[in-house]
Amino acid sequence: MSAQRMVLVIPGSGGCWHVPHQFFAAEAAQARGARLHHLSWHGEMPPEPAARGPWVVPQIAAALRELTDPLVIANSLGTLAADLAAGEGLPAIWLTPLLHRPEVVDGLRRATAPFLLIGGTADPSWRPGLAHELSPYVCEVVDADHGLRVPGPLARSAAVLGEIATAVEDFLDQVLWPAPPAG
Repeated sequence: MSAQRMVLVIPGSGGCWHVPHQFFAAEAAQARGARLHHLSWHGEMPPEPAARGPWVVPQIAAALRELTDPLVIANSLGTLAADLAAGEGLPAIWLTPLLHRPEVVDGLRRATAPFLLIGGTADPSWRPGLAHELSPYVCEVVDADHGLRVPGPLARSAAVLGEIATAVEDFLDQVLWPAPPAG
């Protein structure tokens, strides 16, 4: 594997990149030899959702300038990077993407590199039909909320993490970084 494989891990609004589903996605990339670069938000997040794009996009753009052709793994608010990733032709794993935000959808529509969308049917930000229209690579979790948790015993949400981890590993191994043929 090339030492040049890099990943930019972009957090959601909580500023925490180690939420379980994002942690597992980043670990899957790291297990395949990628170097992880974690973005941390600087300054105070604007309380109004409409003002958050102008706050996060320059921070994401600055982080992208430091890396060469990274895979983007972004959660929720971090999916506002969709337009930047499209402009740079970067592959991505978008966790709980903000599909209700036109700027995210527009960026995903412009994308030329493959991307995986991961979301839950109980998430008000998720648009099932749109997700499947935007990408052939979709992991949709029935009844999962924006944190990708499902109702009932915690073991059900833990099982969801396994489902997500498998989807990420399959995407990395079959789409982004397939092993060269033997021989």
